[in-house]
Amino acid sequence: MNRAAAALLAEFFGLGLVPLAPGTAASAVAAAGWMLALRGLPGPVYVLLVAALFLAGAAASSSRAAELGRTDPGRIVVDEVCGQLVASAFLPGTWLSAGLSFALFRVFDIIKPWPIRRLERLPGGWGIMADDIGAGLAAAVLARLALAVV
Repeated sequence: MNRAAAALLAEFFGLGLVPLAPGTAASAVAAAGWMLALRGLPGPVYVLLVAALFLAGAAASSSRAAELGRTDPGRIVVDEVCGQLVASAFLPGTWLSAGLSFALFRVFDIIKPWPIRRLERLPGGWGIMADDIGAGLAAAVLARLALAVV
């Protein structure tokens, strides 16, 4: 992947350059994108889309982090986008689901409880992406449980 493409994907089309809370901004855009366009996709198509974003995001993140000379620069936000899409997967297509998965994902992504924090230790882009997938999975499970009660 060339440098420009890696920067574009890793910083998710400029969202990583938002001056305040770029990860939250990227997660919010992903939650809105899920609600407005992605929630209606067939399950297998959605899974393939998220898996492709994960793989491309890992490559782009590795390249961009190396170029910036940092392990996990805050401007790399493709991981938040991918994690948020995991958090939203297979939930009812409502704004309540979108908001709940967003809030829970941000909590798990920021706090990074065990074992999510351990995923950061993976090398390069794998570690950048994997902890957000873990946070997304935890958020999805908790959101599903909460929505079953509501």
